[in-house]
Amino acid sequence: MPTDDLLLTILACPLDKGPLSLLPEEEALYNPRLRLSYPIVDGIPQLLPSSGRKVGADDHERLLTRLKASAT
Repeated sequence: MPTDDLLLTILACPLDKGPLSLLPEEEALYNPRLRLSYPIVDGIPQLLPSSGRKVGADDHERLLTRLKASAT
């Protein structure tokens, strides 16, 4: 199992405790359930509740499409 995959199984959203998806192009972790994006700064995920950025509907759909494409 690659290191990124292993870390994603450990990391969780600080608000709903659910899994996060990696968005490498945006250097962020994404929670599609709450539509929150958490930045990764210098390789360190910023997982404080106040660090989450709300994602609009258009960006949410774009991110979901990208996540589905990368899962196949």
